[in-house]
Amino acid sequence: MAFTPSKDYKRREREQRKMDKRREREEAKAEKLAAENVAAELAAEEATKKAAKDEEARIEAEFEAEFEAELKAEAEAKKKGES
Repeated sequence: MAFTPSKDYKRREREQRKMDKRREREEAKAEKLAAENVAAELAAEEATKKAAKDEEARIEAEFEAEFEAELKAEAEAKKKGES
């Protein structure tokens, strides 16, 4: 006599495959979310660095402009003193 699996066995196999697929989807979703979080953190860090560089460049430009104005004022004062 041949052995045939019971319907219960087949049902359990089918449900197990479904659970495995669901678990794989959830794991993939979690990995994707983690990757997006890491990317967002890196982007925020880069934006912070860029903002700091921009602020530094702005301060340097202001300093240079003030320095040029002072040199110009000294040159004009010296010119007036010679006249």
